[in-house]
Amino acid sequence: MAQLKPQYIIVTLLAFSTYWMYLLYKPFLLSIMIASLLAISTVGVQRRLEAKTNSILLSTILSTLALALLFFAPLGYFLTAFTLKLTTVDIASLEKVYNTLNTWAHNLPSYLSFLQPYVQESLKGFEVNDLASHTLTLAGQIGKYSANFLKTAMLIIIFYFFSLYYGKTIFDYIKRVIQLPQQDATLLSFELSSMMSVVFYSILTTAIFEGALFGIAVAFMGYNGLLFGILYGFASLLPVIGGALMWIPFMIYEFSIGHTGSAIFIAAYSILVISILADTLIKPIIIKEINLRIVNSEGQKNEILIFFSIVAGLGAFGFWGMILGPAITAFFLALLKLIEQHQKLHQ
Repeated sequence: MAQLKPQYIIVTLLAFSTYWMYLLYKPFLLSIMIASLLAISTVGVQRRLEAKTNSILLSTILSTLALALLFFAPLGYFLTAFTLKLTTVDIASLEKVYNTLNTWAHNLPSYLSFLQPYVQESLKGFEVNDLASHTLTLAGQIGKYSANFLKTAMLIIIFYFFSLYYGKTIFDYIKRVIQLPQQDATLLSFELSSMMSVVFYSILTTAIFEGALFGIAVAFMGYNGLLFGILYGFASLLPVIGGALMWIPFMIYEFSIGHTGSAIFIAAYSILVISILADTLIKPIIIKEINLRIVNSEGQKNEILIFFSIVAGLGAFGFWGMILGPAITAFFLALLKLIEQHQKLHQ
C-alpha cells in the first residue's frame, strides 16, 4: 500500500485548518480587513511619529487616537444626534414642505412641463402623517445600525492598533512563508500603500474641509452646524451628487417656510463656494500638499480610476466600500504590473 507523501498531508491539514480558521474569524473579517487597509494608508504618519517619539508603542497609540477622533467620533456623533432628531419630527413643518411641493408640482414653468406628470405621481397618495410614522420607524432602524456601527468601529480601532504595532513583523513573516522575492514584495506594498494613502487622505480632507464650510453656513442660518456639517462631509464623498443631496433639501425647506433669502443663500453658497471654489480649486491643492508632505510621493495617481473604484466599492460593499474598492483595484493593478515585469525579464 502506497504511503501518502508528507507534503500532501501538510497541504490537507493546512486546507482543513484554514477552513476552520475562516469559520472562527468570519464575524471579524470585515473589521480586520478595514483596519489593515487603514493601517497601510497611514503607515507614513506612523513612521514619522515613531521617529519623533522613538517609541513604537507611543506612536501607535497616538495614531490610533487620531483615527478614532477624526474618523469614527464624527460618525458616532452624527448617528446618535440624527436618531434623536428623527424622534422629534415637527409635523407642522412637514405639512408646510408638502403643501409647497404640491403647489410647485401644479404650477411648473412651461419649460419644465414635461416633468409635471412624474412629480405629481411622486406626490400622489403621499400622507404627512404616514411620513411621520415612517420617520419613527427609520429612527429605530438607524438606532439599531448605530449600535452595530459602534461595535464595528471599536473592533476596527482595536485591530488597527495591532495592525500598526505588529504590521512589519506580520508582513515579514508572510514574505518568508510564501517565499515572495524582495522586489516583488516591495512593488506590491508600495502600489497598495501609495494608492490607499491618497484615497484615505482625500476622503478625510474632503469630509472635513467641505463639511466645515457647509456646517458654518447652516449654523449661521440657525441649524446644528456640527451635525449637518458631518452629514455633508460624508455625503460629499458621493461623486457628483453628494453635496446636492444636502443643500437642495435645505433650499426647498427654506423656500417652503417663506425664507426665500436663506434658500437662495444656501444654494448660491453651496454651488459657488463649496462646489466651485473649495472642491474644484482649493481641495486639489491641499491633497497635493498632503501627498508630498505625508505620503512622500510625487507619483501621479489616476484620479478617474480612483473615482470609479470608490463608486464601485460603495455600490458593492456599502459604506466601507470607499476603502475596499480602491484597495482591491490597487492590488489587482499591482499584480498586473508584477506580471509585466516578470514577462520582460524572461523575454
